[in-house]
Amino acid sequence: MSANSRLTVATHALTWMALVCPQRADGIVTSEQIARSVNTNPVVVRRLLSRLKAAGLIESRRGQGAGWTLSRPPESITLRDVYHAVEDEPVFALHPSTPNQECPVGRGIPPVLRAAYERAEHAMTAALAEVTIAQVLRETVRRRHPSR
Repeated sequence: MSANSRLTVATHALTWMALVCPQRADGIVTSEQIARSVNTNPVVVRRLLSRLKAAGLIESRRGQGAGWTLSRPPESITLRDVYHAVEDEPVFALHPSTPNQECPVGRGIPPVLRAAYERAEHAMTAALAEVTIAQVLRETVRRRHPSR
């Protein structure tokens, strides 16, 4: 199984927007520009941008000067917000089909794992809630320019 990178790509896009949008007179960037930074296809970026828009994290402008901008200050967007915007499923899933109910493990393991997975996901989202896009940007720029 491969890891899902939606959260990473969406965070990259928002962090890049937090850096670049304030530098532009219109505050707008295009999905193609974002895709160049992420080094992926603009279609991938547009799919994520539509989810971020639905979550109220970004806004789009149509027509002349079309593009995207943050709808909230980067200090108010947490990685938990981004996670909830782009992820459909819980991090961990139970069996795709009901385990053998004649087996003591098959019968008893689903509630045990469900409880453990809920605790793990709660801990993960709590940790993501402590990090904002503004913090990611500051740390990213600092690592790019260690003397700052």
